[in-house]
Amino acid sequence: MPVFAELGVYRMWTEGIVIAILSLVGTLVGAYLSSQKTTALVVYRLEQLEKKVEKHNSIVERVYNLEESVKLLDQKVAYINKGGEDDGK
Repeated sequence: MPVFAELGVYRMWTEGIVIAILSLVGTLVGAYLSSQKTTALVVYRLEQLEKKVEKHNSIVERVYNLEESVKLLDQKVAYINKGGEDDGK
């Protein structure tokens, strides 16, 4: 009977190791897949943010150009109001 008892302990010990290894593999695969999904989401959100920043910068540039045009027109109006003639420039 002691031989069977030793075989039973060995079998339980082996099953425990197999279960532990399978659990480890499952945990590692789950963590990897979760990490990949998170990385993909971060990349997507970063791309969307870059598009918004690009659009914002375009608007800022357009507003700056409009302000410069308004400044030039204000100078022309002031010149005309002082009695000068606009030479078309």
